[in-house]
Amino acid sequence: MRIAVVTDSTAYLSHEQYDSYNIYSVPLSCIAQDEVYKEEVDITSEEFFMKVREMDKLPTSSQPTVGDFTALYEELGKQYDAIISIHLSSKISGTYQNAVSVSKAFEQVEIYPYDSELAAAGQAFQVIEAARLAQKGATIEEIFDRLDELKAATELYFVVDDLTNLVKGGRLSRAAGGVATLLNIKPVLTFENGLIVPFDKIRTKRKAMRKIESLLEASVQASEQPIQATVVHAFSEEEGLAFKEKMEEKFPTVTFNLSFLGPVIGVHTGEGAIGMTWTTKYDDLA
Repeated sequence: MRIAVVTDSTAYLSHEQYDSYNIYSVPLSCIAQDEVYKEEVDITSEEFFMKVREMDKLPTSSQPTVGDFTALYEELGKQYDAIISIHLSSKISGTYQNAVSVSKAFEQVEIYPYDSELAAAGQAFQVIEAARLAQKGATIEEIFDRLDELKAATELYFVVDDLTNLVKGGRLSRAAGGVATLLNIKPVLTFENGLIVPFDKIRTKRKAMRKIESLLEASVQASEQPIQATVVHAFSEEEGLAFKEKMEEKFPTVTFNLSFLGPVIGVHTGEGAIGMTWTTKYDDLA
């Protein structure tokens, strides 16, 4: 069975990852100054953040339409027997639900939507693993079992310079954001059941990053399997690269990558956000 793996642009995969694993993507959009941009198609992350610096009004984002999904699925249906479609958390976007809606009415090929309950690099772990297994000839059931295992094993933590955008965009509760702003703290944020929630209250960004580092250390010590980790940043590549190099030196057994937060996620985190996500590293189908 030939299985196609589809994701959306918020996985923020590199061109090399798309090509190497034969992954397909449907883009989300950001709306800035009445202009609609499909991320990583019409506008790059760098271009977006440069535009935001000059704006008075916060940009918004929108999920792919039913038509966007239908067009991609129809094209893939000519080449594949089934499609696994993995998307950012349904608790922060309607993207997954649109994939589900199309899958129910689609007759050309079987479509299997999957809610990552994460975003960005956390979502990317699942997408790459699904594509890797599909290339090895795994079944739909085997891939979904692995995705469930991977989701349960994934930890994701990040810090933002300002919580305003997350609260205004409805991605973080006003109560949590208000308390953090009032106390002038830099909370470590995480995903819990698909929602962004505060994990710990820290006074400075440096201490918040140390907290994330200590959480990875605990995972490395407790894990009986290899771990892969990705450092993510929002238009702060130098800071992200420096943190990645520090982690590589401290945790030589962990495989590290560097990724970014593009327009759709970045509009909520704001420029300067940084974090890290990690999970089990699988090397075979067993």
